[in-house]
Amino acid sequence: MVNFQLDGKIALITGASRGIGAAIAETLAAYGAHCILVSRKIDALKQVEQKIVQNGGKAESIACHMGQLDKIEALFAEIKERHGLLHILVNNAATNPYFGDMMGADEGAWNKTFEVNLKGPFFMIQHAARLMEESGGGAIVNVASINGVRPAPLQGIYSMSKAAMISMTKAFAKELAGRKIRVNALLPGLTHTKFADALISNDEIYQYALQTIPMNRHAQPEEMAGAVLYLVSDASSFTTGTYIVCDGGSLA
Repeated sequence: MVNFQLDGKIALITGASRGIGAAIAETLAAYGAHCILVSRKIDALKQVEQKIVQNGGKAESIACHMGQLDKIEALFAEIKERHGLLHILVNNAATNPYFGDMMGADEGAWNKTFEVNLKGPFFMIQHAARLMEESGGGAIVNVASINGVRPAPLQGIYSMSKAAMISMTKAFAKELAGRKIRVNALLPGLTHTKFADALISNDEIYQYALQTIPMNRHAQPEEMAGAVLYLVSDASSFTTGTYIVCDGGSLA
């Protein structure tokens, strides 16, 4: 039997208060992981935590801003004090503050996008890898985007940050393989989250997007969770430095 179970594993999921992050956390908890839910706002995290616990899973919530390194350091200090172990990291938190032509973007939009989408995940991996090595190894998944392979119109800066995340995934995978830490990425296509709601609710943009998706629909957040479960479980024990595309055939 292929082993997807995560019993005894400590999993850290960022951006876990809603959407894809929440769906991933609920799935990993259902397969036995103790999930540490992280986002900026603790109240929203508590709702996801409560749902996991009601379904018989284990979860706790910690507020942390992914663009601030002192907050990331404090987060890992708390995790080490509480658990002393970490086996799984899912870098899901992301932002896209600017929607428009790159020629009109200012420095603030650039800085915020790269702080949250790239700098934060980079230092999350640094800290997580040190703790994972002490724990005997681990698995890391970076939630990138198909926009990192094919830049989306009016989302140039966001697309660049996700392309960099894909490259970062491969670089860390090579560096950390000898420490028994696997690093992979998930590339979602158009998924119904608050993040993408502006695209889906605009009929003209949505109809244009549907023309690029052979399955002729958008995804639901829970449709991303199975790929992450595979990547963090022993089912993918020989998989590192790559990515799984979940986009309804869009890149094809």
